[in-house]
Amino acid sequence: MMYWWGSDMTGWAWLAMTVTVILFWALVIAGVAALVRYVRGTDDTTPVASRPTPEQMLAERYACGEIDETEYRRGMDNLKAMNVDRGSASRQ
Repeated sequence: MMYWWGSDMTGWAWLAMTVTVILFWALVIAGVAALVRYVRGTDDTTPVASRPTPEQMLAERYACGEIDETEYRRGMDNLKAMNVDRGSASRQ
């Protein structure tokens, strides 16, 4: 008796089966990754670097020795005067 007659798989059948199994597991892994991302949420807690304020830039230049104390104080006075002028102009 021939039980297995006609059930031989050709090379193309093996290739199709291999590709199908690989695609199946890729979809399973992608689904699990998507589920984990969904459960964790999209709460991005990475801090965004903000631009330094003019006061911070002036203080940094003073700390590095690029400007002396007189220039630092004059620059701070000018910045304060500009902020006062902007505040009074926006109130009108």
